[in-house]
Amino acid sequence: MIRELARIEIDPADAAAFEAAVAEAAQHFRAAAGCRSFRLDRSVDRPGRYLLVVGWDSVDAHMVDFRGSPGFQAWRALAGPFFKQPPEVDHVETAIEGF
Repeated sequence: MIRELARIEIDPADAAAFEAAVAEAAQHFRAAAGCRSFRLDRSVDRPGRYLLVVGWDSVDAHMVDFRGSPGFQAWRALAGPFFKQPPEVDHVETAIEGF
């Protein structure tokens, strides 16, 4: 499994509405083939900064299958209006798991 890490910046004044939009969008990730987990983390240090963490079977499950789906369009319609700029996205795999 790989994880998509997407750093998202929004206006802190929109935090509650953004979180509600992401909660509504979660269903589209849950329904996506190859999607294994989904969470949104809020920065404690920087208001308006979030980290979206999504587990995928593969990079293609995210970049090809999901991005080409109606679920991705729904996600962007719900959350996209809050983005200050496009999210910064990386795909990672665990190198060392200490405990």
